[in-house]
Amino acid sequence: MNRVSTSSNYAAVLANLQAAQQRQMQAGAQVSSQKRGDDLKSYARNAEMLTAMRSVQVRAAGHLEQNTMVADKLATQDSALGQVADAAQGAREAIAEALASGRADTLVEDMEAQLRNAVEGLNARYGGKYLFAGGQIDTKPATATSLSDLTAPATTIADFFKNDQFIVTNKIDEGNTVATGVLADAVGAGMLTAFKAFQTEEQTGSGPFNGPLTTAQRTFLEGQLAAWDQAHQGVINIAGRNGLVQRRVETVKEDITSRQTLLKEMVGGITDVDMAEAATNLEAAGISVQAAAQVFMSLQQSSLLNLLKG
Repeated sequence: MNRVSTSSNYAAVLANLQAAQQRQMQAGAQVSSQKRGDDLKSYARNAEMLTAMRSVQVRAAGHLEQNTMVADKLATQDSALGQVADAAQGAREAIAEALASGRADTLVEDMEAQLRNAVEGLNARYGGKYLFAGGQIDTKPATATSLSDLTAPATTIADFFKNDQFIVTNKIDEGNTVATGVLADAVGAGMLTAFKAFQTEEQTGSGPFNGPLTTAQRTFLEGQLAAWDQAHQGVINIAGRNGLVQRRVETVKEDITSRQTLLKEMVGGITDVDMAEAATNLEAAGISVQAAAQVFMSLQQSSLLNLLKG
């Protein structure tokens, strides 16, 4: 005959109760967190795959953050290039209006205003750094402030540009790098050349432009229209290339976002719990705790000590 002691019964019932409580805690944690566990030990069979996917997620998040910054910079460049292009178009329209009216009463003032607009665009900044300065990000790339600056003795158009020739590049994903830098002299040299030609004519040619146009002034201005068309088109071409880079960055961003969504679903397939199953497990664990507790209480009431007291 096997001997059954009260202490061994208590130990067995207590172990069952503790195990039931542990299952209840685990099921409760899964329901509240919606995850199977909180460390790699909980996913032992898929730990290596999960670690690899997490690594890819981190790299993708880094590229996405970088691309967001690059996209913002390119959008700022696009706005600045638009301002420079508008200045070129404005200068051309000022000349065309003077030719149409036969008078140049405000032509000089209009050209001065468009020069300031162009230089302001060339000196645009993003994050406190000059966009079109190449590597000289803390140096203002365009220094002309008035038409008279352009005709100062012993100066050339190149003297008014302080950018270097470094073209900024950005890595947008694991295998793609794009050139995002634009240089001030590439954008504005044609415009400043046209502005200088106008100012030279104003000072030493058929000028001053301050009333009815003379035959010589009309001939000069008519010849300048083509130069301004070319300057405007040059800026538009650069803005177009900037737009192509913008589109490429946006496409890569969309691709990375799609990959992140897929990775999230794959990771979720490993780490996320089936909520219906987790709720059922929690309910079952609760019943197990109640049952084990009931057995424990019954054992207390049926002890030898209680029988002797009776």
